[in-house]
Amino acid sequence: MPHDEFPAGSVWLVGAGPGDPDLLTRKALRLIAAADIVFYDALVGAEVLALISGDAERVSVGKRSGRHSKDQGTIDTLIVAAALAGRRVVRLKGGDPAIFARTAEEVAACAAAGVAVRICPGITAASAAVAAAGSSLTLRGVARRLTFVTAHAQAGAPLDLDWGTLATPDTTLAIYMGRAAAATVSQQLVAAGRHPDTPVLVVVNASLPTERVIRGRLSALAFLVDTISATDPAILIVGEAMAGAPPTIGSAVAARTDRAIAAAHRPLTD
Repeated sequence: MPHDEFPAGSVWLVGAGPGDPDLLTRKALRLIAAADIVFYDALVGAEVLALISGDAERVSVGKRSGRHSKDQGTIDTLIVAAALAGRRVVRLKGGDPAIFARTAEEVAACAAAGVAVRICPGITAASAAVAAAGSSLTLRGVARRLTFVTAHAQAGAPLDLDWGTLATPDTTLAIYMGRAAAATVSQQLVAAGRHPDTPVLVVVNASLPTERVIRGRLSALAFLVDTISATDPAILIVGEAMAGAPPTIGSAVAARTDRAIAAAHRPLTD
């Protein structure tokens, strides 16, 4: 890698993608290989971490559902200190750094310390999720809008979203960190006018060999989420564009099973 692209004492925030190392960009591969120290998220998979140079230091700074190895202020301080010590720093983030990744705070911390910082984008979980399902986040004439939503609220705080806007039928919702709030999401969207039969996907371990695609409808969203392991990362996709996608290789049997589970959960009043 040219030294002017990654000089000593600088920081790159790198998108690690959804987990499959083959989905990393070529630039991300170069940056990871050239780093002196890598601060990585909990959702960065072992196969991606294996691409880090054996001479580089690895520091876990992962956050998973309230279990934080480092708070954000500490992460900012560690990144800046490593750069000021003259090291080539990679901050490796699951998915894309621009989507619900606290990137702005890390950029601001670097800028305040006079540290050069740049961003290498990655494939976000929503894109990998619909690829696993053989679907699309948008659909001509049906899903004209795409909204990324985080359903993670601060401890003790209600999930305060613009439910009326999110409930419009031509919108696809990609809901990150939505496992714990699945029941609230379902109830609030239906109360705001979204049809209970709106198709949904729950995609677990998107892009990995263990990926699983669960199909159902909005009214059963909480039940669908309850069928997956609490330790597996999942993303929720809501919208008419999720209807009728063909099964993908390796997921056909699981999809049939998941549809049967969802059907069995239908209220008797339907």
